[in-house]
Amino acid sequence: MSRSGRLGVGIIGAGRVGPVLGAALAGAGHAIVGISATSQDSIDRAEAMLPGVPILEMPDLIERSELVILAVPSSELAQLVAGLAAVGAWQPGQLVLHTAPGFGTAVLAPATAAGAIPLAVHPAMVFTGTSLDLVRLGESYAAVTAPAPVQPIGQALVVEMGAEPIIVAESDRAAYAEAIETATSFSAAIVNQAVGILDGLGIEAPGRFLGPLVRSSVETALQASVGPELPFLE
Repeated sequence: MSRSGRLGVGIIGAGRVGPVLGAALAGAGHAIVGISATSQDSIDRAEAMLPGVPILEMPDLIERSELVILAVPSSELAQLVAGLAAVGAWQPGQLVLHTAPGFGTAVLAPATAAGAIPLAVHPAMVFTGTSLDLVRLGESYAAVTAPAPVQPIGQALVVEMGAEPIIVAESDRAAYAEAIETATSFSAAIVNQAVGILDGLGIEAPGRFLGPLVRSSVETALQASVGPELPFLE
């Protein structure tokens, strides 16, 4: 980390999450040194969210970065970390942060063995991959899992992204991921079912029709379960 506290950030993964987190950190003054992207859709998304940021191969990106964000599917994370360790890509003192909800820092063990500093940070929101997410980050929480001395770094990065950090223990990440999956998949299934019924009735734009109802219903349920003190409900 430089004296100013600003980091050179490299992003592996140009899906819906990586470019948004890069844009959020760039807004906080960090330098985005590069992003990896392969498909044309991911390249277009990277260019839209991070204009002027170069598309780099992973080894070059890691070599130039003080913080590497691994925003890849959970199923690919362990193999990616191990593969990069096998070619000697990780650097001592480098921050390595992944965004998979179900893993803590143990999955980063190959990078840690090379001297990297592990962080697991999962913003608890559904990403669209657009600038809308930068606003939503300001209304969201993010789970942070890290060794105790490193937790303040993870918390600070979350705050700079615009979200509110919550510490989740390594042993609790699987249960945390289950809660996230339950909330997102159940919500999507219920909305899709209701939209299908209304569409069958010939109601135009059933999604717009249900929007206020679903939002108010969810907010009421959250108020009842956790109380009125949540800042994003006030």
